[in-house]
Amino acid sequence: MSLDNPSPEIQRAIRAGAAWFESAKITGIRLEKQQGIGRVVIEDLDGSPLWARFYEIETNRPFFCDRDGIRKYRFNDIKAERRNGYSWYGSWGKEVAKTYDTWKEQWLDTAKSVSATEKPRILVLTDIENEPDDAMSMVRFLTYSNQFEIEGLVATTSVHQQNKTAAWRIKEIVEAYGKVRDNLELHEPGYPKAEYLLSVIKEGRPAYGMHAVGEGMDSSGSELLIAAVDRNDPRPLWVPVWGGPNVLAQALWKIRATRSPEALDKFVAKLRVYTISDQDDSGPWIRKTFPKLFYIASPGLSAGGAYHFATWSGISGDNFHARFTGADFSIVDNPCLDQNIRCKGPLGEQYPHMKYLMEGDTPSFLGLVNNGLNVSERPDWGGWGGRYEFYTPRKQKWHLEAETRPFWSDAVDEVLGVDGHWQTSNHATIWRWRAAYQNDFVARMDWTIKPYDAANHPPMPKLGHPAELTAKAGERVNLSAEGTTDPDGDAVSYEWFYYGEAGTFTVSSARSGQPLEIKNFDQPNAWFTVPTGRVMPPGTGTMHIILVVTDKGSPPLTRYQRVIVNVVD
Repeated sequence: MSLDNPSPEIQRAIRAGAAWFESAKITGIRLEKQQGIGRVVIEDLDGSPLWARFYEIETNRPFFCDRDGIRKYRFNDIKAERRNGYSWYGSWGKEVAKTYDTWKEQWLDTAKSVSATEKPRILVLTDIENEPDDAMSMVRFLTYSNQFEIEGLVATTSVHQQNKTAAWRIKEIVEAYGKVRDNLELHEPGYPKAEYLLSVIKEGRPAYGMHAVGEGMDSSGSELLIAAVDRNDPRPLWVPVWGGPNVLAQALWKIRATRSPEALDKFVAKLRVYTISDQDDSGPWIRKTFPKLFYIASPGLSAGGAYHFATWSGISGDNFHARFTGADFSIVDNPCLDQNIRCKGPLGEQYPHMKYLMEGDTPSFLGLVNNGLNVSERPDWGGWGGRYEFYTPRKQKWHLEAETRPFWSDAVDEVLGVDGHWQTSNHATIWRWRAAYQNDFVARMDWTIKPYDAANHPPMPKLGHPAELTAKAGERVNLSAEGTTDPDGDAVSYEWFYYGEAGTFTVSSARSGQPLEIKNFDQPNAWFTVPTGRVMPPGTGTMHIILVVTDKGSPPLTRYQRVIVNVVD
């Protein structure tokens, strides 16, 4: 951090190192010297942060040992001679954090983009307890909480729950998470303490929509959201909205009423919103009042049938709301969830049986999971949370009012279904990844109860060339996944496919949704020729090639790499 003008690569390395120190920080304990025993670790929720001298590389778990070299995971389990004669814990990370804070004030704002390895900041708005699916999504969300910096969990109202909120239900699920958090840490580092999560559970006002927006309508939830946006952090704040967004509306109303237009613009620019349709009348008000706000939505109210047309219904709405064919419904149905989720420890016990469909709110954060496919700032590139394009939707019968500006809304993908037929829909932009995101959840629930060696962990795809390539029509493009590994030593399978909808180069086939033939598509080394026939003018643009790597573990886990080929004249 002493280097002047650090390159983007050095900046990323420094940010990753600082993130590791943060993930390795140990809280809730302190060292105490007791008479006749010497140094021991005791619980102290107010104790200063500590760092261990030794961590397991695979798990980031602190360990200790006597002179026999056998690892022990509790400081108090080693003999007094070693406890008192060696510095097993220290405050070393404090100086790192202090230096990093100074460094990032000087250099971080010079970075052109936030590294993909940095955690996205998230504040969830949920009308939990209006029906079971919010609680289902909350369980899944917490199994990924090491990948996010969670700024708040806020209970809200919605059209389905108009005059009450249910923060108590969030607390129940977080307390169950607290019982398994340490086991999750065996598998991946960075899971937040339950005590911290409990501290950021807040509520909106128990009133519907715009009735809770205006003078005197602040709430602990809206104030938390304002504080999170105002924090001195270059990362945007993602706001997944599982119910009504009136907490967000109140925050925006207050900022507009109390700050300059320039300060309002700065505030709005830091927000990223993904709503599960419109669940009150504040969503349309937000979109028209703050036209520069980054907003992902399938607009409209349930009473008009909006959920049938909404992209998010592709998560599991095969037989309810969306009513589509082509996906494997069995893996999102209650029997499979009983077998793979609900039976797994304290957190699994908090996963209710679905009343209508599984986890309708989950797409709002699935696109933030660091899986190699998702690019959160580009909803048009597609990912586990669906694919959306930027335009002004035309007025539909299920819309509360006509839209006045463009935002990220429904787009379609053509996908080969499990029935062997090509399906084209906005729902397919989510269900095309269903096997992968369901297996991933099953594995993470395993992590809540199993030791590292008894569970599966995702493979680590690697490209043997840059992620961006340039080619001309008719030229050969070579693809390589050399260097791909798996942390468990499992064998892996490969698939390269052309994701045509994500790019700007347009080629078609009358018989197939895959108009590009990739030679050796199931091998680590593959290739294709840039098409010259059935290509839309001008014959240039971007082609997105997705590398899919799936391991042979149980359940099989999938990760990705995205190659963008710029086709030029």
